[in-house]
Amino acid sequence: MTEATMLYIGPGDLVLRALELRNNGYRLVQICATKSRAGFELLYTFGMGSELSHLRFEIPPDGEIMSISNIFEPAFLYENEITDLFGVNIKHISLDYQGKLYRIETPTPFK
Repeated sequence: MTEATMLYIGPGDLVLRALELRNNGYRLVQICATKSRAGFELLYTFGMGSELSHLRFEIPPDGEIMSISNIFEPAFLYENEITDLFGVNIKHISLDYQGKLYRIETPTPFK
């Protein structure tokens, strides 16, 4: 059976929490975003064995967050996707496609 913990954090705590998880042996499982009343809600999921740990926070539409791609390399794909589809401002993505990861007709269609 999978055990899961949910931790509500502030956007400024993301990098430190991600670094702590990596140092404790966790891997990045997924990052997702959705619109919320406050702007956007982001959910970062990390796993170790059958244990999952989720970091969840909201940012305003004009807010910004720091990338965790220098901590978990595969994060650059999720972060580029979230930037392209939602318009979330993510700073310092290791491989930044500058809004061109997807060929889409409407920029930031979920904004």
